[in-house]
Amino acid sequence: MPSLPPGRLFYGGDYNPEQWPESVWLEDMRYMKEAGVNLVSIGIFSWAKLQSAPGVFHFGWLDRLMDLLAKNGIMADLATATVSPPAWLIKLHPEILPTLADGSRQWHGSRQHYNPSSSAYRAACAELVTALATRYKDHPALAMWHINNEYACHVPADYGNETAAAFREWLKQRHGSLEALNAAWGTAFWSQHYYDWSEIIPPRAMPSFQNPGQCLDFARFSSDALLECCLVEQRILRAITPDKPVTTNFMEWVKALDYRKWAEHLDFTCLDIYPEPTGSSRPLAQNADMTRSWRPDVPWFIMEQVTTHVNWRSRNATKRPGLMRLWSYAAIARGADGICFFQWRQARAGAEKFHGSMLGHGDPATQRCFQETKQLGNELAHLGEIAGSKIRAETAIYFDQQNWWALELPSKPNADLKYNRGVENFYTPLLRANLAVDFAFAVSDLSRYKVVFAPALYLVAPGVAEKLEAFVAAGGQLVLTYFSGIVDEHDRVHLGGYPAPFRQLLGLEVEEWAVPPDDRASSLAITPAGAALGLPGKLASSFWAEAIRAEGCEVLATFTEGYLAGRPALTRRAHGKGHAWYLGTELDAAGYAALVKTVTDTAGLRPPLAAPADVEVVERHAADGTRYAFVLNHRDEPVTVSDPSLRGRELLSARDLAGALELPPLGVAIVRR
Repeated sequence: MPSLPPGRLFYGGDYNPEQWPESVWLEDMRYMKEAGVNLVSIGIFSWAKLQSAPGVFHFGWLDRLMDLLAKNGIMADLATATVSPPAWLIKLHPEILPTLADGSRQWHGSRQHYNPSSSAYRAACAELVTALATRYKDHPALAMWHINNEYACHVPADYGNETAAAFREWLKQRHGSLEALNAAWGTAFWSQHYYDWSEIIPPRAMPSFQNPGQCLDFARFSSDALLECCLVEQRILRAITPDKPVTTNFMEWVKALDYRKWAEHLDFTCLDIYPEPTGSSRPLAQNADMTRSWRPDVPWFIMEQVTTHVNWRSRNATKRPGLMRLWSYAAIARGADGICFFQWRQARAGAEKFHGSMLGHGDPATQRCFQETKQLGNELAHLGEIAGSKIRAETAIYFDQQNWWALELPSKPNADLKYNRGVENFYTPLLRANLAVDFAFAVSDLSRYKVVFAPALYLVAPGVAEKLEAFVAAGGQLVLTYFSGIVDEHDRVHLGGYPAPFRQLLGLEVEEWAVPPDDRASSLAITPAGAALGLPGKLASSFWAEAIRAEGCEVLATFTEGYLAGRPALTRRAHGKGHAWYLGTELDAAGYAALVKTVTDTAGLRPPLAAPADVEVVERHAADGTRYAFVLNHRDEPVTVSDPSLRGRELLSARDLAGALELPPLGVAIVRR
């Protein structure tokens, strides 16, 4: 597998010199070197500049740019430029434009205006990518390939006739026969039986609830259709430049794409992330851990973030001084080997001219964004020893993309049930406890973990229940939550009483759901068995409740109100060497923190260092056994971190520590232990 140049952290951003006269390029090179930039992504939105007609290419400007980068020691992450089809191509092939579920068409003049199933679009992409790869395959500036850009950001699915034909072919491959499809989709309901493949269409705008099985399969198909677009380009790049790594940039918390499946085809994963600057660091940490987990064996990058502010919120708050640096190190702490921005030079025209950049509209000597950019880049230039080191997590959150799709289809007991709610309920207290977290999937080896949280695992495909049961039997602590084990991979109910796939493991039956009309809080009483494990005297409950009948499990907490009073709300059952826990309601933040602490204490988990609240501690482990402890102060005030084991060289200040560390507001330390 092609790999990145070793022994360095990558630093840079999207570079769009085609928007500027070439006289500006030399100034860019000077400022890039001053800022420690060693990698730029180029050509992302350059299709119209590179090609004016079928077979007619204009590479002169890109030749000069690539030569200039090589001369200045800056590597190119060369994009395939296929994200925005040019006007001439749309004029020749208007069928490329995407069709929405209501039948309306989207037009040229923005970006990502293509139907993923369009044969004309894929053929045009193949022509362009072949020409690019052939021309630059031996260029010294070429370090890696950047396919397309932010797939599904604007067009996650198409509903037109060409897509309908492709969907039918996909269904034939998945189900094999119409009889199997009718059974999987439950088409006996509402007279939806199909007698011919030509009768099947995408789930377009309809009078009432759409068929859930059809919607679930269309979500799978749509992810696969975009993946095939990516693979059309990947196969060309692999054939012409087999020694160059290939990637594309994922985004934070994207529902439309099964990123785990996509990651199998990439040499490393990348994340574009823009958290609200006035919010917490949780979205950054959670998405960093997720991106690392897609391909835990290889490095990953922040491919896009912003230095100061974005342009697309209704109010675009600015990162206060020091926050960009702090959050960049927070990503590196969680395994990133590259920190890049959108973009290098702030645009003068276009929709993103007010989006923050590394080099703004004014004088770099007086720009805070450039001065902070320069500080970070020059620090990272001296931290190459960290590159390639890994996170070693003993806790995982089980994540299933297809469960996400199925869980949030309409017609559920509670329409406000969201998958990310369940994930964040457990991730937040784990982050605050400074316990390293992976995300685990159906293909993951769970034996490396002591604790696995599996929130709202509504869809349980074949083999998943057996995998989780084996994890518990081997000594793991598994936590399942409400509305789990309900349907199979086709969104058909598992018969035999809820949650049928887990009833024996959990030792209980959920007789019915008792969803309250609003989020008003009620309380849970802790039983003696729960108190013995360290649970507090009472827990607050809301949003969801279940009528649980114990069938051999320990009851740790019970409901205290209504007809569920005295019935189980939180249970645990020993199985083999481990335990299976079940939470039949929603807790408040304090309740989830208490539950997470109880479970992780049971597993004997401890953070790398003792630290005050809002001080993040993460360790990276090198192959030779060296540990790098990142200590990040998310407070706007100084803080002292004291721990007898806090010993070693602090790399940013080159000081030796002996058990204590002073950090300024938003300060960072990296300790080689």
